[in-house]
Amino acid sequence: MRPHSFTASARLRTLLNDGLTALPLIVAVTFAGWAVGEETGLLMALCLGLVVAFALAMWRLKRFDRAWVIGALNAHRADMEDSADLLFARTEDLNPLQALQQQRMIERLPSPAVLTPPWRWKPVGFALALGLAIGALTAVLFWLPQTHPTAAASGTRGTGAPKLISAEIAVTPPAYTRQAGHRETTLDLKVPQNTKLVWRLRFAPDAANVRLVFHDGQSMALRRDGTGWSAALSADRSRLYRIAADGLPTQPLHRLEVTPDAPPKVEAVLPDRALTLVTPGQTQWPLVFSASDDYGVATSTELRIIQAQGQGENITFRERTLTLTGTGGATDKRFATRLDLKALGFAVGDDLIVQLTVHDNRTPSPQEVRSPSLILRWPSDLGAESTGLEALARKTLPAYFRSQRQIIIDIEALLKEKPRLKPDTFLSRSDAIGVDQRLLRLRYGQFLGEEAEGEREAPPGLEEGHSENDGHDHGGHDHGGHDHGGLAAKPDAAPVFGDGGNVTAEYGHTHDEPEAATLLDPETRATLKKALDEMWQSELHLRQGNPQTALPHAYKALGYIKEVQQATRIFLSRVGPELPPIDHNRRMTGKRDGIAPVPFAVTAAPSPDAPVVALWTALAETPGAKNDLPLAALDGWLRTNEGRVGDPLSLLAAVEAVRADPGCAACRQTLRGQLWRVLTRPPAGLAPRPAVTASGGRYLDALERPR
Repeated sequence: MRPHSFTASARLRTLLNDGLTALPLIVAVTFAGWAVGEETGLLMALCLGLVVAFALAMWRLKRFDRAWVIGALNAHRADMEDSADLLFARTEDLNPLQALQQQRMIERLPSPAVLTPPWRWKPVGFALALGLAIGALTAVLFWLPQTHPTAAASGTRGTGAPKLISAEIAVTPPAYTRQAGHRETTLDLKVPQNTKLVWRLRFAPDAANVRLVFHDGQSMALRRDGTGWSAALSADRSRLYRIAADGLPTQPLHRLEVTPDAPPKVEAVLPDRALTLVTPGQTQWPLVFSASDDYGVATSTELRIIQAQGQGENITFRERTLTLTGTGGATDKRFATRLDLKALGFAVGDDLIVQLTVHDNRTPSPQEVRSPSLILRWPSDLGAESTGLEALARKTLPAYFRSQRQIIIDIEALLKEKPRLKPDTFLSRSDAIGVDQRLLRLRYGQFLGEEAEGEREAPPGLEEGHSENDGHDHGGHDHGGHDHGGLAAKPDAAPVFGDGGNVTAEYGHTHDEPEAATLLDPETRATLKKALDEMWQSELHLRQGNPQTALPHAYKALGYIKEVQQATRIFLSRVGPELPPIDHNRRMTGKRDGIAPVPFAVTAAPSPDAPVVALWTALAETPGAKNDLPLAALDGWLRTNEGRVGDPLSLLAAVEAVRADPGCAACRQTLRGQLWRVLTRPPAGLAPRPAVTASGGRYLDALERPR
């Protein structure tokens, strides 16, 4: 026989006895947790009671083994003759006498005996009474005041002002911070930005119109939640707040400090400089970037690669994007790659610019940061550079023929971003590009001889002898004191071969200085004139907010500029400024006739920290000082200068402490110290020379006496 066949009923009866004993206690403790209104306490009480009851039951069931069965049979069955242990022995191990006794006991027990312990009513009754007592006490303390609000209002509230007896804040940080939610019993908090906060407050006696009042005058009402009050808030900025309710004494201010999510940081590890020159035989460009963030860096990022080829206005750009995968921890990652220069088509005279774009894991809008641009340059062959005037022309031309392509690039970029921009923003950016186009047009206009915006060309027959449509603007140009190659005196004179003045007058504008002349052939001037006309049309449509219409004109202007660049070189001499001549009749005469003295009234500039200075002065410990302090002016100053204050919450707390108790000397001194930290240090002033003393005067007089 097996002992388990004798203990099944005993185990069941024991479990029932223990369950009936533990059930009233578990129910009573659970009811107490529910009455208190704390979900955490309710769950903890229920789980703890079940675990303790289960552990005790398992411990009590361990005693039902073979020894317990033998003892129970010998105690309850006299016919076992204290030989119940022979029932569980092997027949092969017994002697003949023991085997005969075993056979006799098996015949006396044709079926397993029922060894069921009796019901334990006394422990069950005691547990039931204890559970009822706990439930009754809980109902008296917590449940009955809520069941009869009228009686509670007349009795409980009449005993005194409400008092905050418990406060708990459930803190749930954003998921991307990987911080676990928790509960705080202190009302001063420091949490990440966009953390969800849930206040749960309880008062004794109960309060009404419970709310959170913030330092900026805003308030948030709490709603009743069982026996307490609760409210939820998403912490987006730092604040000071206090708990307020009807009849509740003024509570102290509490800090709600919000830590903003800092943008990621990215830096270039390799190469360690912004500009790198290609080394002989180099075929690859290794790049290593490091990125870090306070909460986490995105695993994948984009490497922007721009290849610039050509020179001057003939520069072309090719852009491509490469996705990189980082290695390392969640908050610190490294991004590495090697660019194949041969596959990119990198050649002599090219520039390769790379920039890494890194995102953090903030949701729903990740923060984006770009690394500094790294440039790999393959310099041109310096031996091909010429010297002299040709070299000067090559260096001068890009300064004048460089910006039109940038305007085209800006227009195309604006057209791509048009679906995402607001109409006002789109019009403003288009107008800004139009202003750039206007400035470039004026530069070319001055290059052709135009000297003022909006002036008309000179009519035919002027004494300069230029035609009306020759592309040279003389409107408003003062030519007094100089001639133009003699064409005014002899307008019908034919040019003389070899006469440099006639050649210059026919094809250029000398302004009396041959080395300062602008030498342009008629075809070049006509081409530049066409470029100016196209720039004008481009500017017109850009200023009207139609960049798509301005783009063809900008391209035409670019084409004309390329023709000019390929056709004829343009040389500009470097001349110094010409100052007006000095009137020798008044020079060094010492006469001040007609010059009226103009007094300069020097007034002190208004201090940007005037409210701070006024309050700091008013807080001085002066006998008989007034208590009316300019705190309202400081509130307005702080709203506009909060970024200048290192710890604005501490300053606000000090202001509120003085506002609550103006006579508190310690509070005034604390606020005065806080104000001193935000005061702008005045610039160093000039110390006046001290007056001459008697001994010093005698010394100076002695120096002046002739020896």
